[in-house]
Amino acid sequence: MQLEDQSEVIRFLSDPSTYGATDKVEVIETHISVVFLVGDRAFKLKRAVKLPYADFSTPDLRRHYCQRELELNGRAAPEIYRAIRRITRSRDGSLVFEGSGEPVDFVVEMLRFDQRDLFDRMAADHRLTTAIMEETADRIIAFHKTAPIMHTEGGAANIAGVLAINEAGFQTSHVFDDAVIEALNRRFRQMLDQHATLLNQRETHGCVRLCHGDLHLRNLFFGADGPRMFDCIDFNDKIATIDTLYDLAFLLMDLWHGGEKHFANIVMNRYLDRTDEEIGLALLPFFMAVRAAIRAHVTGTRIEEDGDHDGSLTASAVSYVDLASDLLKKQQPVLIALGGLSGSGKSTLAEHLAPKLGLPPGARIQESDRIRKAMFGTPPREKLPLQAYQPEVSARVYGDLVRRSIEAASGGAAVIVNAVFDRPEDRQMIEQAALDHGIVLHGFWLDVDRQTLIKRVKVRPKGVSDADLDVLEKQLSKDIGEMGWTRVDASRAMEDVGRDILRSVTVSGC
Repeated sequence: MQLEDQSEVIRFLSDPSTYGATDKVEVIETHISVVFLVGDRAFKLKRAVKLPYADFSTPDLRRHYCQRELELNGRAAPEIYRAIRRITRSRDGSLVFEGSGEPVDFVVEMLRFDQRDLFDRMAADHRLTTAIMEETADRIIAFHKTAPIMHTEGGAANIAGVLAINEAGFQTSHVFDDAVIEALNRRFRQMLDQHATLLNQRETHGCVRLCHGDLHLRNLFFGADGPRMFDCIDFNDKIATIDTLYDLAFLLMDLWHGGEKHFANIVMNRYLDRTDEEIGLALLPFFMAVRAAIRAHVTGTRIEEDGDHDGSLTASAVSYVDLASDLLKKQQPVLIALGGLSGSGKSTLAEHLAPKLGLPPGARIQESDRIRKAMFGTPPREKLPLQAYQPEVSARVYGDLVRRSIEAASGGAAVIVNAVFDRPEDRQMIEQAALDHGIVLHGFWLDVDRQTLIKRVKVRPKGVSDADLDVLEKQLSKDIGEMGWTRVDASRAMEDVGRDILRSVTVSGC
């Protein structure tokens, strides 16, 4: 509800002379704010509105929430959130910045960045990369680790409130089929009941925090210092007080819906690599479905207000409902083990397969190399000392690898285990663990001839694996014992190898 006429303030902020500029001021409007872009600065004005979730109805409230925006967004992007600027009235009645008169309104001053560097633009231009998305995952992890823990309500109650908002949101739109939405809401409630215990446990353990709250592609940009999050939910702490995985799920859903499935899987895997949240993995499809439903009814509301002349908004809204429905399907656990000597292509194959297995965001990849590096507190691409590869260390690595994999698969997820597995006892360990938990293991040994292995190890770029030619020679000299796993010719193109493995797993009933 609009409560106050801000037209004079908007004219003032739209005038280039206000800033001593001559170029036209670019104006971006949303339902709760107006942003004015001029030179290397952006000035964000909060609309004088009073909504169920945001109250900017008085100058004092707008000042308060400008300060809140500066503080909360400063956690993730301090370099772009500069100051609060007062708009005051002069004696002659004109408006000025920081005058001696009483404040009329307030804006947040920000350092402007190139709109082409927004992640949604970068995705459209195919400029996102694996390295960028891995760094983005690291940024989100760091942000979540320092976000304040909140114990205002149980984890299940927290999500129940979101579902209630979604149900009310769908009722305001005529875009969707009533029977489809009724079935979707019913399935959401069933899944909430199914996950209630886990959600409450996570809240007890400090996983519900004051998060970003609106972590989609358009609220990420790539700046001089790498990926940055901005424009968090700063006007309603209740909306931003959520499970950290639910915060992450918005980005995963946005990537998946936009066709960037590989990047969604990469972000999920890198996030879980450093947070050890294998049990929480079971919640991600549910959380992504909730995010998709929010996008659906928000788009539906926009259609009710502004219409849909070419039908594109309706198609988009329906596509989000379809995605939410797919994400709420029953998960069937899939456990795949990829073994092979260094250079056999295990890591490349795992990343190729992962988005194609299980529910979005795809399979969890468990890698012995990453677990070993994490065990020693070493960054993934830094080399470990020789003592990190002693037999007793390797035994611990494989034990942790199996534990994590079984934990994730037991929750219904698809899991790919990537390790050399050249020792019979390591293969037997994961086989027995899968058997003990009633999980079918699909084991594949990647066969590659000696010369091809040598060539690959020689030319491959520095990655997570420390294996060099000396390590490969030692592997080649070993007796791997009787191989009970399916042997696959991995000297072929990765797409062909992946297709054969997917076919084999599908034929087996997964």
